[in-house]
Order: sequence, then structure tokens, then C-alpha cells
Amino acid sequence: MNRRGKFIAFEGIDGSGKSTQVKKLTAFLRAQGHNIHSTFEPTDSPIGKIIRDIFNHQMEGDQRVIAALFVADRLNHLLNTTDGMLKKIEEGYIVITDRYYLSSYAYHSIHGIDLDWVIQANSLSAGLLRPDVHLFIDTDPEQSIDRLIAGRDNIEMYENLSTLKKVQQMYYDVFKKVGSSENIRLINGNRSVDAIFEDVLHQVRLLL
Repeated sequence: MNRRGKFIAFEGIDGSGKSTQVKKLTAFLRAQGHNIHSTFEPTDSPIGKIIRDIFNHQMEGDQRVIAALFVADRLNHLLNTTDGMLKKIEEGYIVITDRYYLSSYAYHSIHGIDLDWVIQANSLSAGLLRPDVHLFIDTDPEQSIDRLIAGRDNIEMYENLSTLKKVQQMYYDVFKKVGSSENIRLINGNRSVDAIFEDVLHQVRLLL
């Protein structure tokens, strides 16, 4: 029987650099001989595609609909019998996800959706699989916007300075609210990719 794997969730505002860190950590741990399942939310499932189409202005979607779609996409991400996160954890993989339910807490609640409702709506996911550690790449919104503009051809729904400032503050509020039940580690994202990665590795080594 395989030893149960570990679960690492990366969080941060858009442009924080978390996706880069996910790639670096995945490559590093694979080179060390670990079995890694690297994934992201919204997923590339049909539900996730609907979310992305709304974000890219291909479809209309009320914020309440978006919040509910994320709940469904996340449950499928966990429970899918082909490559769901629970299956991978049980097979002994280290699962690394780019976003998990703390993203929903922060992003949906700045659009007028009650934070307690968002937490309750995601409670089944949290009950099924809580990260061993949430790594929050804490990057100034101004720097995040510069990175987005430099690295993208198109900007998504939430990717503007005003929204990112609100999301960052909401993340801080969320941490105060749920921090006692979650292992959250803040990492200074205003530095070089390699400096950030050193801190990421430190936290992961504590876990492993």
C-alpha cells in the first residue's frame, strides 16, 4: 500500500508569480525522485472551461454563477476517478495545485458574495482534502500588474490594479478568519524568482 502523499496549495493575486513557483517546485521535486501531480484551478475540465470563457469575456456569467461553478469544478478536481487530487494523494503523489479554495474565499467575496457563504459552499472540498500547507506568494499589486502586462496578450476579468488591491486585502482578512484551521505561510513575492523559490523550498522541506 502506498504511503499517503502530501498536498501543497499555492495562492496569490494574479501576477504574483505563484505559477512560476509551481513549475519550479514541480521540476525540482521530480528531479529528486518524487512522484508529483501538478495541477491548477480552474481546471481544464468542461466546468473549468466555462469559467475560463467567462474570465476571457467569451461568455456572460454573474458572480454568483462563477462562485457556484468554482465549487463544482473544485469537487470534480478532487473526486475525478481518472486523475482527481484525492486519487493521486492516495497513490502517494505529492500534489501541487495552483489555487485552491482560499482563492474562492478572496476573489468571490470582493464581488459582494458573503464570505461565510463562500466558505460554507466550499466546506465539502475542505472536508475532503485540506492542504498540508498553503503557500501565499505575497506580491505588491503594482508589481503583479507589471508582470501580467509583460507576460500576456490578453487580460482577464479580475486582472486590474483596483481589483488586485482588494483581493490582496481580502486574502489578509481571510487569513485572520480561517488561519487557526489552516497552515498558511506567507512568502515575500517582491523579490527575484530564485529568492522566492528558496523560501518555497524551505517550507516544503519542513513538510517532507
